[in-house]
Amino acid sequence: QVTKSIECLLPLPQIRNPNDPRRKDLKELEAIKKAIDQKSHSLVRRELQAGLGYMILQTALFMRLTFWELTWTLWSQYVFMSHLYTSWPVTPFLLRTSKEPSFEGFYQSRFESKQRKLMEAQNFDVERYDELKKLFYPKPSSAVVSKIIGSIQN
Repeated sequence: QVTKSIECLLPLPQIRNPNDPRRKDLKELEAIKKAIDQKSHSLVRRELQAGLGYMILQTALFMRLTFWELTWTLWSQYVFMSHLYTSWPVTPFLLRTSKEPSFEGFYQSRFESKQRKLMEAQNFDVERYDELKKLFYPKPSSAVVSKIIGSIQN
């Protein structure tokens, strides 16, 4: 545990060779990941827009039936139960993800799900991508740690 913490704090060796073939692999993986992220984003936006459209249509229909056609005493039970059944899918989402019940929390959960499915469909090697990213883009905290160590030594 302690060694892993120290490894995270120590700066990784910088790769000075700009012609390293692994750099080309990283660029290719970054391009694939960017395409996957864009597709995931568009799928999630379409899904959320369809859900919002459904809710607006349902509310408008109930308002129309309640206030223009029939009385509230007749439709109140139907409106209550339909909105209750519409909100039930939120409960398993909250229990499964433990995220905040906001648009951003729901969006992030759906985005990660779509992204994971697209990565599996395209056989995207996440471990290789993470390994190359750590190799070529060290954590910014390592520079901060170097400054702290340098100021302590002086």
